[in-house]
Amino acid sequence: MSLHEKSLRELSEDLHAKKISSVEVTQYFLDRIHQHDKTLNSFITVAAEHAIAQARAADARLAAGNAAALTGVPIAQKDIFCTQGIRTSCGSRMLDNFISPYDATVVAKLNQQGVVMLGKLNMDEFAMGSSNETSFYGPVKNPWNTECVPGGSSGGSAAAVAARLTPAATATDTGGSIRQPASLCGLTGLKPTYGRVSRYGMIAFASSLDQAGSITQNAEDAAMMLNAVAGFDPKDSTCVDRPVPDYTATLADSLKGLKIGLPKEYFGEGLDPKVGDVVHAAIDQYQQLGAELVEISLPNSGLSVPAYYVVAPAECSSNLSRFDGVRFGYRCKDPQDLEDLYKRSRGEGFGAEVKRRIMIGTYALSAGYYDAYYLKAQKVRQLISDDFKQAFAKVDVIMGPTSPSVAFKFGERSDDPISMYLSDIYTIAANLAGLPGMSIPAGFAHELPVGLQIIGNYFDEARLLNVAHQYQLNSDWHQQMPASFK
Repeated sequence: MSLHEKSLRELSEDLHAKKISSVEVTQYFLDRIHQHDKTLNSFITVAAEHAIAQARAADARLAAGNAAALTGVPIAQKDIFCTQGIRTSCGSRMLDNFISPYDATVVAKLNQQGVVMLGKLNMDEFAMGSSNETSFYGPVKNPWNTECVPGGSSGGSAAAVAARLTPAATATDTGGSIRQPASLCGLTGLKPTYGRVSRYGMIAFASSLDQAGSITQNAEDAAMMLNAVAGFDPKDSTCVDRPVPDYTATLADSLKGLKIGLPKEYFGEGLDPKVGDVVHAAIDQYQQLGAELVEISLPNSGLSVPAYYVVAPAECSSNLSRFDGVRFGYRCKDPQDLEDLYKRSRGEGFGAEVKRRIMIGTYALSAGYYDAYYLKAQKVRQLISDDFKQAFAKVDVIMGPTSPSVAFKFGERSDDPISMYLSDIYTIAANLAGLPGMSIPAGFAHELPVGLQIIGNYFDEARLLNVAHQYQLNSDWHQQMPASFK
């Protein structure tokens, strides 16, 4: 088996058994990036020298016998996480020249484990998009069909893992930006509970929705990644102080008696029938594993998209006000005065989708409209959260499609923002409620991957990972690779 076909766990075992060195593994993946990424455009920055230096340090730790589970394993970081001394662009011209003076907590925790960082991954600008077409550095291509989008905003993370240019990648999810690209690229994507993983040093889009997670080949790898990054961080006021279990410890638990909720709202109009067939087949497999199916209703789920597209732009307009051309980031040439500096720096530094969302958000927060829009959206958000509470009184997990369709072609939805926004219709509700969610590969429709979404109760990631792992022991969809990258 080639190195790129191995999972994170298999590479970790090989490194600990001294079958291979971290330098060799790291160089292998750097060579793959050099060979294949011209086709995909999944990396913004390849940190080759930095990676080899980290790999040498990891080999020294492995030799000394004080290595952690992921010591020496290479991964890549979504370019939304600040990395000391290495450019952090957030996919925007605004931060094209920004070198962070510190590490995000997620990066720092992975560094403490001795994980090697191959580079920084492409993404929709400031994480705003569902297709990875809004990046200043150009779109990322889907390895399964390079005429199709990989999903967004973590499209670089998904494309790089799908093409096995990296064994795993960090990602972020504000309205589905981990789960939707994982679905479109045939991968396992985990969005933890809001507050489970620190957001410190993760450039903010919508602070009450953003959550760091991972895109991996399988649930076991996702559990290892979550073990490394979860936990309380005093630097993040939204981070929850509660113990972190060993997420790999319960992967083997039986699913007998598991109650799976199937929301009738997730299987109606708007879902591609072939995608629906694949999802139903995966759910049938769970029945064979001893789970019980329960039909449930999430009556306010249809309001999740309009509520999200008031809350998220409102928070983004506030968060992005710091990018003014004064302290850091892009600055226009020869400003006439302070007002000209602000206007042109922001006008030239931000792309069209970011401007659209800033304007929507500023309008929703303006005097006379706050109550009508933002306050009302927050009330709807509470109703959506209450729906989930009632559902989890009857069931253990909720399942349905991750995305209403498979990956679509470039340009197909770029002139129609509403149709683009609706591609997150099944994922957004979990962010509004702060719940953990996953997408796992469940098969193919129209020769492209389909994801099954699993939503859990608060801080129930261990159960989600167990449910995903048991399915993956009985299927091989997560082992499929795009033919051009084998």
